Amino acid sequence: MKHNFGAGPCILPHGVFEQAASAVLDFNGLSILEVSHRHKDFVAVMDEAIDLVKKALNVPSGYSIAFLQGGATLGFTIAALNMMRGTKKAGYINTGTWATGAIKEAKKVGVDVNVFASSEDKGFTYIPKNYQVPTDVDYIHFTSNNTIYGTQFKEFPKTDLPLICDMSSDIFSKEINVADFDLIYAGAQKNLGPAGATLYIVKDEVLGKSTSPFMPTYLDLKQQVEKESMLNTPPVFAIYVAMLNLRDLLSTGGVKAMESKNNAKANLLYNEIDSNDAFRGAVQSEDRSNMNVTFLLNDESRSAEFDALWKDAGIVGLPGHRSVGGYRASMYNALPIESVQVLVDVMSEFSRKG
Repeated sequence: MKHNFGAGPCILPHGVFEQAASAVLDFNGLSILEVSHRHKDFVAVMDEAIDLVKKALNVPSGYSIAFLQGGATLGFTIAALNMMRGTKKAGYINTGTWATGAIKEAKKVGVDVNVFASSEDKGFTYIPKNYQVPTDVDYIHFTSNNTIYGTQFKEFPKTDLPLICDMSSDIFSKEINVADFDLIYAGAQKNLGPAGATLYIVKDEVLGKSTSPFMPTYLDLKQQVEKESMLNTPPVFAIYVAMLNLRDLLSTGGVKAMESKNNAKANLLYNEIDSNDAFRGAVQSEDRSNMNVTFLLNDESRSAEFDALWKDAGIVGLPGHRSVGGYRASMYNALPIESVQVLVDVMSEFSRKG
């Protein structure tokens, strides 16, 4: 058995893999890979996927769901274009690589970006606090979880302005209040499904209000919502698998139950890091991510020894990102706590051998 701690694409429940594999061969007489996105069978899939998102996150009325392509990277641009208003200014919090990317893309389309809080000064090892949220901008943008550095917002920014969030790596991992946001976007490949689809949850009243002189049809969320995510050919297979995964999530207790499981996994691993003299966490403890646990060896000369142990235990995907080094254990929804226990046991054995 392999224990997949890779940062993405994500691990999914085995039953979801089985159903998806079966549909590749036979989805009502065709392969899911060849069925028309206009056919009633796939329209039903899209409708169910949207309905399941609403159920899983308790999305209130007045919000629309869209499944697009381009990942959160295109979402950086879509968010900036659709939320641009009279000031053409926006407030951004910079907490890592993906937040930096969002800032860069917003500037490219003419947004005057005010980075009013940043953790870059300490290598993105913490979440900024006690910042002053600007009031003279069109919207506020932040990234809820930072896959590379391993930090996560425990409390979201408070503002009366439109609030935008890239939730790619922790959506569906814990309960959120969707009504606090005007736009949420998330690449599917962490907790939702395979790479290829991007989820958008947008408040209806913000659609069609952009003042940007540049608005390609595909990037206009108003048109995407009106076309029910069918403005062009959607990523059929990715949406189908996301639907299967959402079914599984809701059948096993929903987001509330998943949050409890994720807390248990994170506590198990962080307790080992904190109590084991061979390791140390890579970020400030109060800002640690439940999705991406980053840690370092105290004696890097023993890295080959530790690497051999975890590989022999069937663990994959553990090396840290090149920007951080060390190790990164990504623990998305479908990773069982038994896999985390295997890693903890390896860490404990490594310490005893030292």
